[in-house]
Order: sequence, then structure tokens, then C-alpha cells
Amino acid sequence: MRRIVLSVTNDLVTDQRVHRACTALHEEGYKVTLIGRMLPESGAVKRDYSTVRMKLLFKKKAIFYAEYNIRLFLKLMFVRTDAFYANDTDTLVANYLASRIRHKPMFFDAHEMFPEVPELVGRDRVKRFWTRIEDFIFPKIARRDDMAAVTVCQSIAEIYKQRYGLEMAVVRNVPMSYNNTTIMQQEPLLTIPEGKKILLYQGAVNIGRGIEWVMDVMPQLPDCHLVIAGVGDIYDALVEKKQKDGTENITFLGRVAPDKLHSLTPKASLGLSLLENRGLNYYYSLPNRIADFVAARVPVLATDFPEIHRVVEKYGIGTLVPDGCKDLAAKIRESLSYWEALPEDEREARFCCAAKDLSWENDKKILLCKVDTIFS
Repeated sequence: MRRIVLSVTNDLVTDQRVHRACTALHEEGYKVTLIGRMLPESGAVKRDYSTVRMKLLFKKKAIFYAEYNIRLFLKLMFVRTDAFYANDTDTLVANYLASRIRHKPMFFDAHEMFPEVPELVGRDRVKRFWTRIEDFIFPKIARRDDMAAVTVCQSIAEIYKQRYGLEMAVVRNVPMSYNNTTIMQQEPLLTIPEGKKILLYQGAVNIGRGIEWVMDVMPQLPDCHLVIAGVGDIYDALVEKKQKDGTENITFLGRVAPDKLHSLTPKASLGLSLLENRGLNYYYSLPNRIADFVAARVPVLATDFPEIHRVVEKYGIGTLVPDGCKDLAAKIRESLSYWEALPEDEREARFCCAAKDLSWENDKKILLCKVDTIFS
């Protein structure tokens, strides 16, 4: 049985992409260990594979990444394994060094273009640091037979191919299938006044997600209720904004476990994915919430960026709006009216077709095939 050690900088609780990858490898017969970090607010993690969470002294900025990679490197140098699996550029240094020193294969999974995340916009020195890491390591991955890489969409794969000659297979951030009937029977997370239409944002509450735009127009949508499921860098600021504005038809749920989120998502009338153009990472992204909404048969309202456009237009599963849409309330009303008038059989046909494509059952085969190449 081959052993593989995966690493990520979060606390494992809500990272569904990494959980799906670990589960696929575990079911394929690998002995999987996932390394993350422990936070004071971290909940329990029960998985079919092994997990390790490190308690770190620092939580943010450069000193956190330095401590994390040093601690991770020391663990990787002594752990029993046949291969290393780095999730994102912020885990890459420790994995690459351990791989070279121990002469073990390494696999890299780029969930995003890390130097292009919105948090680094305007922080040129920090952005250059992460770019130099990729400039140094990515060409080496491209040249080695015992290393391979995947990323989340074709646009990012093409950029890295042009920059580094690195061939990256595309493994999209799409969900595993789940039974809507069973999920709907779970205990409800919240109670919404009867007759209100739920506008749902789920995911990290970070800068550039367009949540503020929707909050600002909620007074114009008295028949709607905005639900925000997730936490992140601007969560506290948005809660404070709601209290300051006195807007009543907004609910913050905070961190929500995946199974609980699955019970909430199908109840939404519209799923929101209103990214702002804050760098190439957002511009070329295909957020996992798009596929989550598709699986739950919830139409989306999304920013008209290339990868999002490709999916929404192909299957007709939502409405696209320009970045910084000036008449967002009208777009929301139009979208709700359209889906209410659409015949149920037509709606189901669209989502059924999209769900068959945007399914982890398809993409995990690509991942497993690519992982196999580092052992050949």
C-alpha cells in the first residue's frame, strides 16, 4: 500500500476540495495522511483517513507562513511516506525541499493562482515573493518525471503552460453527488419568514466576493432575505456594517459544516457568486459554489468572467452580470422572475445536464490518473 502525505495551511474543517482528493486517494488504496493546522475555534474532524493538525504560534502574515513551512518541513522529513502532495503555493517550499532531500515524488495541486489572490493586490513585495517561489519550483516540476501538477480550470492551466512549460491537468472544484431528498430532511439551520426568497452566499467571506454589493441593495428587495454562510477576513466588518445600516433581511451564519450547508443550499431561490476583478485569480476562477448550486438545483447570479461564463452559458443555469453591476437589485428581481416562470421540466433538464458534467465522479478520475504518473 502506497503512502501519501498531503498538506494544506487551513484547519481541514471546511476544505472540501482537499477532503475530496484525500477520499479519492483513500478509496483507491493509498494510505493517506492530511496535515493542516489547529485553530482555537477549530471543530472536530472525523475522516476515513489520518489527519494531523499543528498548533502554530502565529496566525497571519509572513511569520505564519514561515513558521508553517518550517514546521511542515520537519514533519515531512521524518514521516513515513512514498510521496508528498502540496496543496497551493503556500505549502510548496516545504514539500519541494522534503521531496528533493528524501528523493520522493511530489504532486502539486494549485487551487488558485496564489500570487494573484485579492489579498495581495497592491502588496507588490509580497506578490513578488510568492511569484519567485513559483518561478523557481514550477520549471523543475515541468522537467521531472517524478513530479506532476493539476489546477482548477483551463485558463490557469494555459497561463502556467506559457510561463513555465508546465503541463497541468484540470481538476475542477466540483462537488460529490449528494441526495437532495435526504439532505432536505435534516434539521434546518435557520428560519426565514414565510414568503421570503433566500439569496445565498456560501464560502469564504473575504474581500472581492461582492457581498457588500448585495448587502447595499437589500433594502430595495423587501421580499428577499440574504443568507451568508461562511467566515473570512472581512466577516466581522460585514457584521458591523449590517448593524450600522440597520438592515433586517440579512443573516450571518458564520462557519457552517459541509453537511449542514448541504441542507441549506437547496432552499435558496438564487445562489450568489459576484466576484470582483481583483487580479487574475478571481478573473479566471470557477468558484466551487457554482457547482454546489448546480448540484442543489439552485440558479446562480454570477459575474461575467471567462470560466464562469463558459459554464453558465453552456447549461443555462443562471444570470451573468458585469463586474460592478450598477443596477444589481433589478438584476436580482429579473433573475428571480425568470426562474419562477420557467417550466419545472425545463429547469430540471438544465440542472441535470450541468450536474452530470460538474461532478467529482468525473474529475477524480483525472486526479488519480495524474497522481499515478509520479510513480511510473
